[in-house]
Amino acid sequence: MSIGGSPVPAAPAAEGLAMAAQPLKAMRLSDQLAARLSAQIESGGVKPGDRLPTEQQLAKEHGVSRTVVREAVHQLKSRHLIVSRQGSGVYVAHPEPNRALTFDPGVLGSMTAVFQIFEVRRALEGEIAALAAQRANKRQVAAIRRALAALAAATTAGRDGVEEDLAFHRAMAEAAGNPQFTLLLGFLEQYLRDVMRVSRGHAAARPDFMAAALKEHAAIADAIAAGNAAAARRHATRHMQQSAQRLEAGGATPAAVATPRRRQPKE
Repeated sequence: MSIGGSPVPAAPAAEGLAMAAQPLKAMRLSDQLAARLSAQIESGGVKPGDRLPTEQQLAKEHGVSRTVVREAVHQLKSRHLIVSRQGSGVYVAHPEPNRALTFDPGVLGSMTAVFQIFEVRRALEGEIAALAAQRANKRQVAAIRRALAALAAATTAGRDGVEEDLAFHRAMAEAAGNPQFTLLLGFLEQYLRDVMRVSRGHAAARPDFMAAALKEHAAIADAIAAGNAAAARRHATRHMQQSAQRLEAGGATPAAVATPRRRQPKE
């Protein structure tokens, strides 16, 4: 494998409202509670105008303190999912017609959500890579090559390479020639950092995993440089699939996101 004709160094070994819910774990309780409640709201489990249980009821049902409940409720209010009515309580808000795009960072404590982010990236990155192969100029290809070299250097140095990895995909998005992709990836980066650190943390104990990830990035860069949109899409999509598989091989289990088996037609 090479980066612009230079060999890539081998990676070293490196270190409603969930009423029957079980008590939450002791890490970022307010984020986890906010994620539970927002999931119920956004899935339609509770409807606009419905009144939430009282602070005391929520604390008892979820096994947390009232302070944790207040912090979670504050998060939901800041996202305009719920509203307070003085002397009456807290209610599910009616959807805003032009609601800003937001993700709840609390859900990234769940491996289910991590695998869901991989699915989102798989759809997004494949198209970005294909467009980059069609539209990239020499300067943009060179930027992608530099980002790949920086990622290889970070991997060789034993760092997690998350920032370098993000820079590679940012360079790819810029080469796609659609500023909306760049804006979208810029927004996603605040959530992707956590996901990628989970992924690379699992891969760090397996130098073959780190080397494979680097080889996949190089294949994407080569396809873009060659102007081969189909290959670029294929390599980028496969990279996200392989990343998820490496995460699962490291012990993570996306049980709730398992692809349902398609019913086989009768003979």
